[in-house]
Amino acid sequence: MKIDTLIVGGGIVGLGIGWKLAQQGQSVTILDRGAAGREASWAAAGLLAPATEVHYQEDKNLRLGLESMRLYPQFVAELEAYTGQKVDYRTEGAIAVAATGDDAADMKDLYEYQLELGLPVRWMSGEEVREAEPSLSPYITAGVSCPMDHHIDNRLLVDALKAAYLKAGGSLREHLEVTRIVIENAAYAGVEAGGERFVSRKLLIAAGAWSGLLPGLPDAVRPPVRPVKGQLFSVRSPRQDFLKHFIRSPRLYIAPKSDGRIVMGATVEEMGFNRDLTAGGLYSLLKEAWDHLPGVYDLPIQEIWCGFRPGSRDNSPVLGESAIPGVYFATGHHRNGILFGPVTAETMSTLLLSGVVPESIRPFAPSRFSA
Repeated sequence: MKIDTLIVGGGIVGLGIGWKLAQQGQSVTILDRGAAGREASWAAAGLLAPATEVHYQEDKNLRLGLESMRLYPQFVAELEAYTGQKVDYRTEGAIAVAATGDDAADMKDLYEYQLELGLPVRWMSGEEVREAEPSLSPYITAGVSCPMDHHIDNRLLVDALKAAYLKAGGSLREHLEVTRIVIENAAYAGVEAGGERFVSRKLLIAAGAWSGLLPGLPDAVRPPVRPVKGQLFSVRSPRQDFLKHFIRSPRLYIAPKSDGRIVMGATVEEMGFNRDLTAGGLYSLLKEAWDHLPGVYDLPIQEIWCGFRPGSRDNSPVLGESAIPGVYFATGHHRNGILFGPVTAETMSTLLLSGVVPESIRPFAPSRFSA
């Protein structure tokens, strides 16, 4: 029996879309080159921070992030009810902080930009920051409160989405690497992987940083997606109230989890698929962590790891149908893969089911790279 939609890539994006499609009675199969969700989705820190992480000249990304934040509470409620698994969705908000005069000046400029965009942010004195988070450094001079920014345990989210997808009837084939996307007479004809031939009505490529490397894709439609390496580490918190908010400094984020971990990261490195953990990368993170959270000095390190963000040529997602009918992309989410999860699942499942392109993803069409 022909598969309705074959998805290459079982991270949060592929699992989320697959779950939505399977719930609608579609026959869905996901292929993953490793264990589902164990690449960028697992390596992330779970930040849902469109306000805190807003960048100049990325207005379309901000709009997509705000739409996804609107969807997040219902997305989480439905997922937790469907699976019975909690995902540690936390709504305490975020605080951006500055420990030097130069950082405070830069943060003030960004704060003015956030206000221009209509984001609900508030300037804080150093005293107000420390009152909200006593564990932070006494040298912090200023902060910006971003109550709309939340965070989630991305690893719990991966596990819940996998369970939801399978419960809805989806098929998952792990440790099966694609050897060829079959294109015959300029038309999609199937996928070869692990010595098998998979035939489907539609193909969705959601393989993160590997999306542009799949054999058989014509160069004319191959998405310009590259790996952007990030190194991270986590420590074990001495108590549950050690840190409540997600903290953002100019060169570091600090994300507390309900299980006692505090995740800190991440470097931004154009190093290809090099998985080496480097002394320089970890030193920069550790120094920045100690500058802002002095108590980290005595906390036991629990884990050190790296991941590969899928960055497109313009650092925006690639969402929609390619020039080859029936071949779709959902990739290139860069640093916002967890944030964009609900809106990507909602819009891409709508597109795959109806053929109608939702307005919110029109700016992210794959065709923009060939224009």
